[in-house]
Amino acid sequence: MSEFFSGRRETEALTDGEPVTDQLLDQVGEDAERDSQALADQVRRQEAEAAASEQLPVSGARPRSLLGDAWYELRHRPIFWVSSVVIVAVLAIAIFPNAFADVDETSSLTGGCNFDNYLQPPSSQFWFGTDQLGCDVYSLTIFGARPSLAVGLIASLLTVALGSAIGVIAGFYGGWIDAVLSRIVDIFFGLPLLLGGIVVLTAISFPSIWGVVFVLVVLGWVSAARLVRSTTIEAKGQDYVMAARALGASNSRIMWRHVLPNAIGPSIVVAVIGLGVYIGAEATFSYLGLGLQDPDFSWGTMISSAQEVFFQAPWTLLFPAGFLTLTILAFILMGDAVSEALDPKRQK
Repeated sequence: MSEFFSGRRETEALTDGEPVTDQLLDQVGEDAERDSQALADQVRRQEAEAAASEQLPVSGARPRSLLGDAWYELRHRPIFWVSSVVIVAVLAIAIFPNAFADVDETSSLTGGCNFDNYLQPPSSQFWFGTDQLGCDVYSLTIFGARPSLAVGLIASLLTVALGSAIGVIAGFYGGWIDAVLSRIVDIFFGLPLLLGGIVVLTAISFPSIWGVVFVLVVLGWVSAARLVRSTTIEAKGQDYVMAARALGASNSRIMWRHVLPNAIGPSIVVAVIGLGVYIGAEATFSYLGLGLQDPDFSWGTMISSAQEVFFQAPWTLLFPAGFLTLTILAFILMGDAVSEALDPKRQK
């Protein structure tokens, strides 16, 4: 930069009080070209140093995207791999339970439960022992994973879909639409999930998987809505939205094709963490008799039945409760890892 100003002073000195000749013009042009070349070299050196400090390739290679950076962060986190192994194992059990246990051992209707095996402790024949009906606790635990995970997965997907739709509409249009929807969000945000769910399930008298899913969706969509609304407000002022608007794209196209895909990132974290929370909520409702009913069963109904004989046969409660706790913890840790990976401010 100093070379540029020195060349400018020399140029002014050459033209001060003298007629402008071809020689002077040539000299001025050479000085300007030399100064611009020096500035260009300096800019290139700074760009090369910045790229090297960020460990980005200088020659032609594309930098990583946000998802690429997130995957780079995740694969270097041991907690991500531990939680992934647990989640994959639980999903495999829920999808293919017959590969791990025999369904006949879970019901007296099929002859699998024998009262002669009343409260047998864990052994080589009954790995997790038996319950008060003589049913195999291991088989019950394996087949109880599917209803628990089904409730959590369906509720998570529906809450994220509903919350994202409401959040993107409120954040994109603003004005009175945002004001009305924000007040509705505030009202639902003040309702406690478990207490509200107990009241609603008791009022509607619909004790089943779909009743639990309905309650979780009605009371759980607000977190996704608040996050998507805030990211939508930030995203709608970006250059790519301005460019789409200048090209004549409609508001609906901009909102659903451009804004929402870039604002839905936080909802992924909400879905992963919410899945674990909803699994625990289903177990709570089933424990209170407001969820699944006989002949259906889940980890929550097993825990509810085991409380009567806990001191006599603690294995009837510890094994389903252990699977439930491990599954919830795995989803919550996975959500925390994904949240940190997607947040550039927290990346080191």
